[in-house]
Amino acid sequence: MNEKVKNILSWFVRVGLSALLLWFLFTKIVDVNKIINVVKGADLKYLGYALLVFIITTIVIFFRWVVFIRALDLTVSGFQIMRFFMVGLFGNLFLPSAIGGDIIKIIGLCKNSDDKPKVVASVLLDRLSGFAGIAFTAVAAFLIGYRIINNNFLLIPVVVLFLGSLVVAVILFNSAAYELVGKLFFGFPKVRDSLMQMHADIGLMRGKKWQGFLGIVLSALNQVIYSCVFYLIARAFHIDISLLYFVLFVPLLCVVSMVPSFGGLGVREAGAAYLFGRIGVDSGVGVSISLMIFTFMVILGIVGGVIYVFTVSSGRIQHNPPDAGSR
Repeated sequence: MNEKVKNILSWFVRVGLSALLLWFLFTKIVDVNKIINVVKGADLKYLGYALLVFIITTIVIFFRWVVFIRALDLTVSGFQIMRFFMVGLFGNLFLPSAIGGDIIKIIGLCKNSDDKPKVVASVLLDRLSGFAGIAFTAVAAFLIGYRIINNNFLLIPVVVLFLGSLVVAVILFNSAAYELVGKLFFGFPKVRDSLMQMHADIGLMRGKKWQGFLGIVLSALNQVIYSCVFYLIARAFHIDISLLYFVLFVPLLCVVSMVPSFGGLGVREAGAAYLFGRIGVDSGVGVSISLMIFTFMVILGIVGGVIYVFTVSSGRIQHNPPDAGSR
């Protein structure tokens, strides 16, 4: 019961933060009529291209998870992986817990595999590689496009993102650093236990560095493709600025979206209004681009929800023994 109450309170906090930020944006920062006019005047052709590329980013993320599942020798069929991946998209948006999608994927695969530690490890490693890809892309974009961007202020979040990723990597992958941090958090058993679990999960990938590297490469590639989605939406709204700005801004917006909220709603829009405003783009346009991204997320989330209704919730998923010949 306590866990249920906690999840419900978490959901209200997330929705409340999103609602509060949107209220602030729409009453203090941007003109709602401006957003309406921007969306009404959108070029539907570019929006269609953007939605198609957004679907491609989802496919890339799906294959990234498959890389870790296969690297850990989990004998789960590709169909089952795809099913729970799509349902996870629904969970990330609509379930009370902030990690609802991850929980769905773990529970789902555990029905088809008896090796729970490896299932958990596949989800954790997928998340970590995603964050590594965000950090790498942001740093690379800033270094390559520094002369075009010409904004020293943006160096601050990029450096913070890079250093934060480096610290996490050192702690989780270096045994000496891990033991030191473990001692520092001795008085915080939950934090210490979480670190121990993550370190153990990562240990399952020993001897499979190539797959780990591939996961990070897919994450970085996904960030570039995801930036193209923002770029195409901007073109649909008749904004023509360098793609490099999007390659730099999008990883930062992804990090901001990790703040507990309803699918990043409100948090991402506030970040977009600020970042795009730094290069002269109207804040209303920046918010409109971000809201369209959220719309795409909802569309795929609904698809995942439909799959949930017709498979998981209806009990049609049977607990079959793992198929050793599955790919």
